[in-house]
Amino acid sequence: MSDVVPRPECVACSFEDSSATRREFLTRIRGAATLALASTAVTFGSSAKADQGSRASNDGGSVDRVLDSYQNRVQAARAETRIAVPRQITNGDEQRYPNFIGNFSKGLPHNAIGEVDQSAYRLLLNAVREGTAAAFEQVPLGGNTPLVNPLSGLAFDLEGTDSHQLAIPHFPSVASQTLADQAVELYWQALCRDVSFTEYPSDPRTVAAASELSTLPTYAGVTAQTLFRGFTADDAIGPYVSQLSLSPMNYGPYFMNGRMSMYVPNLDYMTDQASWLQVQNGQGPFGQNTVDPQPRYIRNGRDYAMFVHTDPLAGLFMTFYNAGIILFEKGAPLNPGNPYRAAAEGGYTKQAAFATFGVPFFLGMMGEVATRAFKAVWCAKWFVHRALRPEAFGGLVHMTMTGRATYPLHRHILNSHAVKHVFSKYGSYFLPQAFPEGSPQHPSYAQGHGSMAGACATILKAAVDGSFPYRALPNSITRTGPVDTGATTIVTASRDGLSLVPYTGADADQITLNGEINKLASNIGLARDFAGIHWRSDYAQGLLLGEAVALSVLSDQSENYVGENFEGFTITKFDGTPVTV
Repeated sequence: MSDVVPRPECVACSFEDSSATRREFLTRIRGAATLALASTAVTFGSSAKADQGSRASNDGGSVDRVLDSYQNRVQAARAETRIAVPRQITNGDEQRYPNFIGNFSKGLPHNAIGEVDQSAYRLLLNAVREGTAAAFEQVPLGGNTPLVNPLSGLAFDLEGTDSHQLAIPHFPSVASQTLADQAVELYWQALCRDVSFTEYPSDPRTVAAASELSTLPTYAGVTAQTLFRGFTADDAIGPYVSQLSLSPMNYGPYFMNGRMSMYVPNLDYMTDQASWLQVQNGQGPFGQNTVDPQPRYIRNGRDYAMFVHTDPLAGLFMTFYNAGIILFEKGAPLNPGNPYRAAAEGGYTKQAAFATFGVPFFLGMMGEVATRAFKAVWCAKWFVHRALRPEAFGGLVHMTMTGRATYPLHRHILNSHAVKHVFSKYGSYFLPQAFPEGSPQHPSYAQGHGSMAGACATILKAAVDGSFPYRALPNSITRTGPVDTGATTIVTASRDGLSLVPYTGADADQITLNGEINKLASNIGLARDFAGIHWRSDYAQGLLLGEAVALSVLSDQSENYVGENFEGFTITKFDGTPVTV
């Protein structure tokens, strides 16, 4: 069955109507706002003349500055209104299936085979339409786990493109071949969680995974070398794990060697109906993962799943913040558009970057774009697509395979070797989860980690010269800066994760800074897939959505620099196309 469907309206609202209303409102207030601003500016200028401001304020400079600041904001806002409001298209499953099997319902009450209570789901839809906290408080839960921050999808921002002016393609239908093929990949990722990335070409599990996936249209051409990798050209080059996740770094006064406490191997969750149904109803507590006390480098899918399970404790953009520190510590060359680049490249000779175009600027920008990316993706999750999580799809597979129900699933998943291997191992057809609680309590599409990764990766690309060879960076660093000890050694984790070993692939010289930034973004997104809680579509569209958010913020800021010779950052997007922003 094709996943191309008619175009049902977004249940949240008519974006065309709300956009027209917003434009009318802006037109009405523009004149009044200008008068109010002028009045405020005159008052500010009078205060400055009473020796409370700078010399420039004595001749009206402060008034001019306020008006210039206001005009910058107005121009940025006007530019954003010229961005068309897209029609948000869903896959139609919410209208197609009265029992709502194709949509997210985790945490609401479910019957014995995991079908949501329809009246509870309709109250969720009502809350989406109303868009108020009071309406969401009326949604009945099946347990004690709350819905995660749905109203953040309606929040406005004062910088960058509004979340409702950004759109992603519709999510594949529950009955489509596309979603079935992605489910096959997820079942294989669960079976291969404990296989070291260095063993992919030889381990029977990954060889079997590549063999089956390569027969599916979605994954044609996949090999053991490219198995479970991202969609950018750089993802296929070099080791699986980005060097920016393995490199040691100085974190202020702390030295970080890159090793972490991982989860113990061969321990998966939600493989029986009782525990699976408990999680679907949101009936916590769910228990905790067992931690291996021996710190290790990221060596397999389970290790990466651990990393993206615990990273919210330190902030979701921690990965890219750390990557920025690594690149700056190693003295990575600045983006060609940075006016403070090396003097030999046309930069300044007597000035250094800091609050603009410097390390604090780029590290701080990651927090800015990450929060805006989350608002954009939460809009897509709750107010447009409401896509089901893989664990819920696994329940549909189990109920169909055991004859408890008949669901319109594509034959690619029902006939999958991966599904049969899962049954042989666990005695059920549920998708094995890496976390006891499964996914978070919000819809699947697009991926929050992916949107954050796409946004923060774009800021890193604005920071450095992406074409620079990674091996040309200094091989080691000290407390005071980089030490030139020759070409950087490209490394990968050993099979047991206790050490780093040199990567000997012939493509090591092809690895660039942009390549490792792209790979880092894919690693983070696909790590959530290794956990069994997201689809490949979630990660891929999340990256692109986050990229769009970051580019819009950089664009809004581009006119705000005074006296600096800035003509735009040169950035290569995830699809390989260059842009200047």
